[in-house]
Order: sequence, then C-alpha cells, then structure tokens
Amino acid sequence: MNKGITMKSYDFLPIILGSDENAYGNVRLIHERYQIKPLLLCSRLLIPTMNSSLFDLVQIDRFDSESVFPGALLKILEKHAAPNRKLVVIPCSDYYAGMLSRHYSTFKGLIANHFISDSLLDTLDTKDKFYKLCEKHGMDYPKTIVSEPQERESALNHMDFQFPIVVKPENSNAYEYLHCEFEGKKKVFFFNTKDDYLKMVRSMNTSDYKGKLIIQEFIPGGDSSMRVINSFSDDNGQVRIMCLGQPVLEEYTPKTLGNYAAIISRSDKAIYEKIKKFLEEIGYIGFSNIDMKYDSRTGKYMLFEINPRLGRSSFFVRAAGLNMIEALIDNVVYGKNEATIYSDRTALWTNVPRAVLRKYVTEPALSAEINALYRQKKVLKSLWYSKDLNMKRILRVSRYYFGHINNYRKYYFDKLDASMTEL
Repeated sequence: MNKGITMKSYDFLPIILGSDENAYGNVRLIHERYQIKPLLLCSRLLIPTMNSSLFDLVQIDRFDSESVFPGALLKILEKHAAPNRKLVVIPCSDYYAGMLSRHYSTFKGLIANHFISDSLLDTLDTKDKFYKLCEKHGMDYPKTIVSEPQERESALNHMDFQFPIVVKPENSNAYEYLHCEFEGKKKVFFFNTKDDYLKMVRSMNTSDYKGKLIIQEFIPGGDSSMRVINSFSDDNGQVRIMCLGQPVLEEYTPKTLGNYAAIISRSDKAIYEKIKKFLEEIGYIGFSNIDMKYDSRTGKYMLFEINPRLGRSSFFVRAAGLNMIEALIDNVVYGKNEATIYSDRTALWTNVPRAVLRKYVTEPALSAEINALYRQKKVLKSLWYSKDLNMKRILRVSRYYFGHINNYRKYYFDKLDASMTEL
C-alpha cells in the first residue's frame, strides 16, 4: 500500500470498490474536493487507475466474487474503523453494489452510508424485473420479450413488434455474463433478421451463461436520442441531487457497445420531476444511474434500466459543475439535508478524442454545439487530471485514449441503417 495521508487526521475515509473509469472519476472527485487519498479496493488494476498517485491501493485476489468479497471487505473496514472517522464505501460496478446490498448486515455499524435493500434490489437488478416496476409506477419502457435460457431459439415466435430488434442479457454488467465466453459475445446486439438472431443464441448456448435474454423493439433514433440521469438519494429516500445528460456518441467495441463516449449535460424540469417522483415512491437510497431513450413516435422517454451506482460516464455531472461524491459526504458525514439540486449547466464530458466526435457526431446542430463548448473551454475528460499526470500515466492514458480512433474505425456502424444485419 502507498504511504499517502495519515487517515486519522480526517473525519471520514472513502473506500472505492473497482478500478475502471468510474473508480478513477470518483477518486478524482474526492481529490478535487477534499485533497485526501481514498482506499481503492480491487482484484486488479485496470488502465484508468494505473500509475495514479491519488489513492492507496489494496489488491485482493478474486475480490469481485461472492465467496471472497464479504470477508475481505469486513477485514478492511475493521482495520480502518475509528471512533471519530466514518467509513464511506462507494461501489463502481453492479456486482459490487449488489454484494453490498446482500451482505450489508455483515458490515453493520462499520459503513456510514446505506444502499438499497436486498428486497428492493431484487425488483430492479435485471431488466425484466425493472420493467415490472416501471409498469407498477406508470413509467414508460420499450416493448419487450423476456426469454428464459431454454426458450432462446423459440422466443421470437412471440414477438409482437418488428425488426430491427435489440437483444441484451438481463444484466450485461452481472458477474455471470462478464465472465462467460462465446464467439460473437457483445454487451448488446442489434439484429435485422431472425436468422442472425438464431446464429447468436446458438453460439451463446455453447457457453455457461444461464441468464435470461431481453429482446426489445428498437426505438428509432441514434445515440443522441438517449438520455441518462444520475441522482443521489439520502437514507430517507429523498433525492438530493440530479443531473441529466444527453449522450452524443456511444462506444462500439463489442465489450463496451452502448456505453456512453460523450455526453452534454442538459436540464429538463419535466424529466427531473418524473424521475424524482419514481425514485422516492420506491424508496430508493444511494446513487442511481438511469438510462432512457426519447421515442419520437410517442414523445415519451422509454426507460431501459436503473443501475444502483454511478456509471463510468458519470463524470459528466462534474462537467456540469456538480460533485456527486460531495453530495454523498455532505449527507452521510456532515448530516446536511438541503433542498434538491437540479443541474442546469450545459457542458461536455468526453471519453474520446475530439477527432472521433468530429467524424461520428453527424447532426449539424450537435456538432456546432460541441465546437462551441470546446471554444468556451466547457469540456472535461475523466482521465486527464492535471494533478495526476506523471510520465508513465501520460503515456498509458494517451495510448488508451487515442486508441478509440482505431476502435471506431473498426467497429462503428450506423444504428439507423435499416439494412443492418448481425453487427
């Protein structure tokens, strides 16, 4: 472990679970606001957190597995517990968030912040359950078929919507799907014919993935029709901060397909009010990350999923001038319960070079807006932090960052192209 700060001199200790862009973004938010080093717990470092001096690292073999996580985290919490210091744990993936909810009683009295209950998690941790929750609370969602593993080849026989279709595992970020292997594996699939769909499921059936498949109508519109809203809800289920974003480009490599590559922060009172009401009705606690898409046919926003943590693109909130970690710390450490903050600033967060945005964001109005935000210096990149740029990190992050140019050249496709086949 690095020897950074003396933890006893602070009244809280943040503990980050994970090592991806989301983890680095949270580490950076902590450093920007508090100038302290959190603990970063992971099974292995990923590129976004390599060669960083902003955290104290604890690597734990198989930390992301159910058999190791509870005991390993408990030891860390017990080691760092102190009478005048609160331990704040921040999960950076669905499986860490899920394990915190399932095993929270194990850590009783050691973690200052709370998470959604295991029973609430069970109503939204897969897309099919989430859509039932949407139905109950009057939220819109796409037409959907839920396929059990044994029904994969026959599932389209029940389809009451047209091609093209979108196919996803019930939770593409779940441990089971992340660790299975089959030819053509992707985070999300787009198909224009039944034959192409069957080719994929027959390949999937050779793997040990036993989860459900979600088969949906394709909502018209490109990447910029998507919306994402990040929130923090206190222990009473009251939403304390909300930020809306309009993705202008998604990623296209098979393992990251559908992840957001660039987001412009927006403000929409109607969406804020509707999502706030939904979160408070279900008694949601902690961070939430909700993906939705505008359906031009109906004028409605169709909800796709809710993630019980911040996402890898959540640094777009910081571009908008807000700090989600500060909202958490203010509440659970300092007991502040101020009025809900709604983001209303326009700025750009990007995880890809400007050359990628120039080439693949083709809507004239969005292109002009992006250019204006660059001119106004209202652009933020998660991994490029001036206070954490040693030579090794500069080289590694540069290679990773500019590698997106080749990734788009190789994998990009037009989702609006009606002639698309298996992608």
